[in-house]
Amino acid sequence: MKKPVLAGILALATSLILAGIGFAQTAGGLSTLRGAGVEDPVPLEQVFQQETQRFTREYRQQPPLIPHSIDQYQVDLKANQCLTCHDWTNAGERNAPTLSMTHYLDRDGTEMDHVAGTRWFCSQCHVPQVNAPALVDNTFESTATR
Repeated sequence: MKKPVLAGILALATSLILAGIGFAQTAGGLSTLRGAGVEDPVPLEQVFQQETQRFTREYRQQPPLIPHSIDQYQVDLKANQCLTCHDWTNAGERNAPTLSMTHYLDRDGTEMDHVAGTRWFCSQCHVPQVNAPALVDNTFESTATR
């Protein structure tokens, strides 16, 4: 007896939530950051190019930015093309920065001789650097300039 009542309440709550979302979207007053609808094309005023000099880090322990394009890099469950240059075994001969030792520690802090699975997908922390204006105004102050 309790299960059908609970299922009915859950169905009613779900219906009300979906109706509320639909109403909120059609009610107007919502705007996008880019000032256009999803289906509307927005012309690019300027394409910002990759910067090759290294940017300074803006706060303590900020992951370094990537000073080169990674558009064609394969990083998936089976391969990580970043490691062809940045793994500690290759970095010296490729003249590339090595990964910090934190990339070779598993979740328990055990040191390994290969990159930990938790650090395998580089772009979850590291992003290509580009000299482009901020998309949204902010009041961030770099700790590097203090």
